[in-house]
Amino acid sequence: MLQLFLQGLIVLAPIGITVYAVVSLFHFVDGILPNIIHSLFPDLIKIDANGNLKSIPGMGFIVVILLVLLVGWISSSFVVKKLVDVLDTVLENTPGIKFIYSSVKDFLEAFAGNKKKFDKPVLVNVDSENVWRIGFITKYEAWEFDLKEHFVVYVPHSYAISGITYFVPKHKVKLIDNISPADAMKFSVTGGVTDVND
Repeated sequence: MLQLFLQGLIVLAPIGITVYAVVSLFHFVDGILPNIIHSLFPDLIKIDANGNLKSIPGMGFIVVILLVLLVGWISSSFVVKKLVDVLDTVLENTPGIKFIYSSVKDFLEAFAGNKKKFDKPVLVNVDSENVWRIGFITKYEAWEFDLKEHFVVYVPHSYAISGITYFVPKHKVKLIDNISPADAMKFSVTGGVTDVND
């Protein structure tokens, strides 16, 4: 009975958690626009008997996605790009705001922006001889730290969103050419359980 229960749990838990995460994200994004409109113009969106805002399900989600796409399209034009660069400079030089803004910006650009950083998977030897970890080169030299013959390598932790940054001598790093960055990250984060050929 216990074995059957655990087998059922293995099948249902990933499905349930994935559905819950997707639905929660949908509701969160879907509620952004109605909440903003109601706070600015309380008469436009009414509240029902249960205290919830009356809105068409999915409409807020679609509008937010379209708004993000529109901003992305507009920000790619030359004039707006210059304005964004000016705003970027102001925010990066404002005390207090600088730390939050630059950290969030660098994190997002590392995964999806023009400055993608986690796109060079490597095997890195940082513990002992012939023991290797999966990592990602984020810089090809660390001259700021007077380590010109070192790579800066980020090594993610398994089953976590955290990781460790190492300064590693170049001869202790092996480039991985036959595995995509996404598969390498998935393999590392899942503790080696995932098949990289899936």
